[in-house]
Amino acid sequence: MNFNSIRTRLQLWYGLILVVILTGFGFTAWQLERGHLLGRVNSELDRRAGFLATALHPRPGGPGRGGPEGGEPGREGPPFDQMSGPPPEEGPPEQGPPEGQSPGRELRLPPETAGMFDASDPNNFYFIIFDQAGQEIRRSTNAPAQALIPAEAGNAESPEDRRPPEGGGGPHARIFQINGDRAELELQTPQGSMVHVGGTIAPELQELRLVAFKLVLVGGGILLLGLAGGWWLAGRAIRPIADISATAAQISAGDLSRRISLTETGSELGRLAVVLNSTFARLEAAFAQQKQFASDAAHELRTPVTVLLTQTQLSLGRERTPAEYRATVEACQRATQRMRKLIESLLALARLDAGQETMNRLNFDLADLARDGADWVRPLAEARGLALVLELAPAPAPCVGDADRLAQVLTNLLTNAIEYNRPQGEVRVTTGVENDTAILTVSDTGTGIPAEDLPRVFERFYRSDKSRTSGGNGLGLAIGKAIVDAHGGSIDVTSESGRGTTFTVRLPVR
Repeated sequence: MNFNSIRTRLQLWYGLILVVILTGFGFTAWQLERGHLLGRVNSELDRRAGFLATALHPRPGGPGRGGPEGGEPGREGPPFDQMSGPPPEEGPPEQGPPEGQSPGRELRLPPETAGMFDASDPNNFYFIIFDQAGQEIRRSTNAPAQALIPAEAGNAESPEDRRPPEGGGGPHARIFQINGDRAELELQTPQGSMVHVGGTIAPELQELRLVAFKLVLVGGGILLLGLAGGWWLAGRAIRPIADISATAAQISAGDLSRRISLTETGSELGRLAVVLNSTFARLEAAFAQQKQFASDAAHELRTPVTVLLTQTQLSLGRERTPAEYRATVEACQRATQRMRKLIESLLALARLDAGQETMNRLNFDLADLARDGADWVRPLAEARGLALVLELAPAPAPCVGDADRLAQVLTNLLTNAIEYNRPQGEVRVTTGVENDTAILTVSDTGTGIPAEDLPRVFERFYRSDKSRTSGGNGLGLAIGKAIVDAHGGSIDVTSESGRGTTFTVRLPVR
């Protein structure tokens, strides 16, 4: 058994709790049943002791010795053992002894009282009667040789329970005790006599053993069923963990397309699986982007490197004139400048991705920034016969950020709008504030961007015949988006074929 397994530990804790609950329930049920059975025996002994006490000290005119309901003359009570004195005289007894004196050999039991100690009873009830001096005066033939006496009552279950017996006779001191397989009750009458009543509790003990066996049997069955159910439930509960581990192993082996199968999303592990699937998807996209980025960067660098190699090989192939050497050097210079621009753009993107590019947080007016950027590209627009229209907010458009970096974004958008516009077209720049957000839009009247290219215009190195890129390397819009994202803003694009394109930049006011 692997104790490091979550399933095993859950099962052990569940089994321990179940055992404690079942043990407590079974013990409580057994104690209740035991109390019920012993209470029943106690009541039977109490009732018999009460009738014996009444027969021993009858009330005047009441049932008992010499009364109208007493035994008939010459009729014996239950069978007795050897008595402590000569046998009783025949015939009806005389009136009982005075109150408080020992009844001696004159005791006779009424038939109904004698019938309570019939030897055929399953509990085999017996009695022993002592006088005020502690001398035994009567005992039933089935009474054991050893029986409880007052000096031996230290382990009684109810050391003192004062209440009148069912047969009447006033308050009595009583002691109830379990003595092996017998239950015994000792009752002391107010006159000082002692009535000892007992009986076997073997049937009750057998019933208790049967109850204990049933409780153990039922509890064991419930425990086994609970452990089996707990093992099954624990397996179902941690099954997503196994799926997560298997999927993670496959991903680590290189299969980035693997995902965790989701059967339920409402549980904690289901929500974890959703989060991990999202993480795996982003990881796959990042790896794909990195792979594409490396491929595109190598492609972009290959062209200027090829130009450099070609020019140097031509120059070294034979003697050249100074003018030819100069032309070769100028071509190599253009190639290296292109390489430097590409490398600088790649470094800028890498720093932005890593959060290492420091952005100043200064207050400035977005309208002033737009006005300065338009003035900077106005000669380029006029050279292409384009109208540059400014619709700036009459009130300042306050913004917080790095004005130089955002000016780079604006310049990139304006040069794209000029480069990809139609002849005699228009470039429109607007600024404003809406819901604590500064807004800058750059619109053109060009041919627009195809709908299939819109989702990818901000991807690195992505170019098409109508895509919005600058510098010839496909990184201008990607860098602009990274700068805007670093400011906590957003940049969006909308386009309509044949009618132009609009870029919208939203920046926080504070």
